[in-house]
Amino acid sequence: MTEKATNYSRRTVVRTVGTMAATVGLAGCIGGTGTNGGGTKDPDESYVEDEPDYGGWFEGANNYNGTVDRREQDEVTVQVGAGSRGMAFAPASVMVSSGTTIVWEWTGRGSSHNVAARGGTFKSEFTGSEGHTFEYTLENSGIYKYVCEPHESSGMKGAVVVDESE
Repeated sequence: MTEKATNYSRRTVVRTVGTMAATVGLAGCIGGTGTNGGGTKDPDESYVEDEPDYGGWFEGANNYNGTVDRREQDEVTVQVGAGSRGMAFAPASVMVSSGTTIVWEWTGRGSSHNVAARGGTFKSEFTGSEGHTFEYTLENSGIYKYVCEPHESSGMKGAVVVDESE
């Protein structure tokens, strides 16, 4: 039995390794968490009983697993750059009372992010600095949908629901 020696050129090896690295990197960028966010409910959180109608907003969104009820708080913190890849808001959806201040706090994961409301109600600067905060007080009832602009197509979406019924 004879062995056949295979000679690979340096160029072939570099090209093969580069292709493999690009494939792995791309797979990490496009991996989703399910059509409705795919998250599981945190047993330590309280969720609203009647989910608001988001009109498909959370299709393909990261970390959405229901609307967290924070109507009893004057200030609510939402993490920016949450999740294993840093491409989510946590919680993705929160219900608050009128006059509540929302504080978005950057985790430092997932590159630079911003928070931009659909319709232009609020918009933060781009940053990747851990501990950076942006805050906005919501007075009027309604659903405020927002995204991280460069990562919207990756599923980085959120919503704040202001409920005046309390």
